[in-house]
Amino acid sequence: MDRLTPRQIVAELDKYIIGQHAAKRAVAIAIRNRWRRQRLPPELRDEVAPKNIIMIGPTGIGKTEIARRLAKLAEAPFLKVEASKFTEVGYVGRDVDSIVRDLVDIAVNMVKGERTAVVAERAAELAEERLLGLLVPPSSAGSPAVGLGATEAAPHDTREKFRTMLRAGKLDDRMVEIDVRDRALPMIEVVPGAGVEGMDQLREMLDNLLPHRMKRRSVKVKEARRLLTQEEAQKLIDMDEVVAEAIRRVEDSGIVFLDEIDKIAGRERGYGPDVSREGVQRDLLPIVEGSTVSTKHGMVRTDHILFIAAGAFHVSKPADLIPEMQGRFPLRVELKSLTKEDFVRILTEPQNALTRQYTALLATEGVDMSFTGDAIEEIATIATAVNQATENIGARRLYTIMERFLEDVSFEAPHMEGVKVEINAGYVREKLQDIIRDEDLSRYIL
Repeated sequence: MDRLTPRQIVAELDKYIIGQHAAKRAVAIAIRNRWRRQRLPPELRDEVAPKNIIMIGPTGIGKTEIARRLAKLAEAPFLKVEASKFTEVGYVGRDVDSIVRDLVDIAVNMVKGERTAVVAERAAELAEERLLGLLVPPSSAGSPAVGLGATEAAPHDTREKFRTMLRAGKLDDRMVEIDVRDRALPMIEVVPGAGVEGMDQLREMLDNLLPHRMKRRSVKVKEARRLLTQEEAQKLIDMDEVVAEAIRRVEDSGIVFLDEIDKIAGRERGYGPDVSREGVQRDLLPIVEGSTVSTKHGMVRTDHILFIAAGAFHVSKPADLIPEMQGRFPLRVELKSLTKEDFVRILTEPQNALTRQYTALLATEGVDMSFTGDAIEEIATIATAVNQATENIGARRLYTIMERFLEDVSFEAPHMEGVKVEINAGYVREKLQDIIRDEDLSRYIL
């Protein structure tokens, strides 16, 4: 992130998300403030709290995509969770601490992947030597080298010949026997009322306590090379360092995207055994405010994790959140509904534009498909009309519409190799006219 200014962050987000400039500016400043915080004196650094953000707007307009692309840019541990999945303490369901546990697991896998890439070359060399040891075992005194049948060949020459064949892929289908770790755990009786996290922790504890049994497997050389490379890479990586770095990243640069925050924003007036939405907010509050959570990798502080909440707020409003929760989300950004012009840009401008995706997909079957300008206009017009007439689901409407009018081409593509298909406005109208005309049907199909 050292090289990315807020302006550059917004420019990167523009490559994938159309519009929503205010939201992009807000998240860009939040990320840059993290970089600034790292350069403060230690006594001041801990005092600077992250400025959490609430994104307000209907579904399908880019809230999740902004957060996801931002985390990818920042190379930060990122977790997307739905607030409605959690229950207040005392009820069976996911507890809020699982947010931090999941985020740490993601960070550990991220750091482990980076370290594995660093040692990949050395691990491949060691795996190759082990594989050659299986293919060309040391020959007994006076006997010919295994696998050659030529008594005059020295064991070293035999090994080098096998190395050449191995690297050329000529031995990929040969079977070898290797010892791999047996991951089978004893059957565990499910305790009534135990949550998913509790069962996972119990299994992991047993995995660590029980001795690691090895199991002999007969696999092809290609698969054996992959398994042995993984095993050697594991030996070359210091997992204590990986965990320490992962926890540091979570604490300094972790991002949690808390979706559907509006679903827990209501204020209850009655009493009863149901899970209260206000209770879920109160359980979430310590993590958002900053607390220490126990995970299987160690204690993790949440004081500087950036929380980006999002919700449509059709029924409730941000003011319906409890005051303490409102105070922890000082930044409010309202995202705008998408217009027809936005749909035209979404279909053509982003690097992952839908028209490019479908063109590339059908090109794998040898079909040369292209979209005319008037076809793009027609798709955008229909998407806008259907969103207004039924439920406004934003850019997700484009998926349903395009899947519908490209259904015949997608189905027949294996038999259309070398065919050029031009999608124009007439084609789009022809495929969708019956559905658009019948509003009751369009409610179910589009």
